[in-house]
Amino acid sequence: MKIIAVYSIKGGVGKTAAAVNLAYEASQAGYQTLLCDLDPQGASSFYFRVSASKKQKSKWFFSQSYKLFQHVKASDYPLLDILPAKLSYRHFDIKLGAFKKSPQKQIARLLKPLKKHYDVIFLDCPPSISLLSENVFHAADIIMVPVIPTTLSERTLNQLVNFFQEKSLDESKIHPFFSMAQASKKLHQQSEARIKMHFNSIISQSIPFCAEIENMGIHQKPVATFAPKKSGAIAYQTLWKKIESYYLA
Repeated sequence: MKIIAVYSIKGGVGKTAAAVNLAYEASQAGYQTLLCDLDPQGASSFYFRVSASKKQKSKWFFSQSYKLFQHVKASDYPLLDILPAKLSYRHFDIKLGAFKKSPQKQIARLLKPLKKHYDVIFLDCPPSISLLSENVFHAADIIMVPVIPTTLSERTLNQLVNFFQEKSLDESKIHPFFSMAQASKKLHQQSEARIKMHFNSIISQSIPFCAEIENMGIHQKPVATFAPKKSGAIAYQTLWKKIESYYLA
């Protein structure tokens, strides 16, 4: 089982769109896949038309995981399950802070029993750098970081790398990719060139800024299901194939 986090300190960079489309592509490639929505906004749950039931209690998340995973829901697509988010997930840092032993490794502990059931687990993470983020960093095998080729996104990528170095975390897990990229913009061209010089681990597949990805909210579906021949769908398919060949082969 591989755990792939889609994470960024910065919001609005295409994180949830990437988690939704990559999870879909993994399932289409034949992998039993779970998308775990950790963001209290619940955007990836929304994209898959699922929502948490009233019986799903956030207090179970770290203390009674067997009850939590009873609320995993099948999506409309074979091999793809969703654990939907709740607004009460906004209190995760408080809950994690209450653990006296290894509060940074509770999500890794939580996901370990799922090894028998899933080939790939995607974590759609809220934008921040927090105790929940540290849990994600410990649990994930791969941390996909969408980066808009702009100064602010570049800055937050540097902040993430610095955090890993300060905490002696495994920096090799970090794999940025360009998101919402516009090749016609000189600023994007310059930023991409600069970031590539500093990050050898950047994945050579950009996700373009395009209407079909924005329209996912209207369709509530992965982009490949309603615009399979458009550039956005093709870009996610190619990105998934690179992830699969690099890390799952």
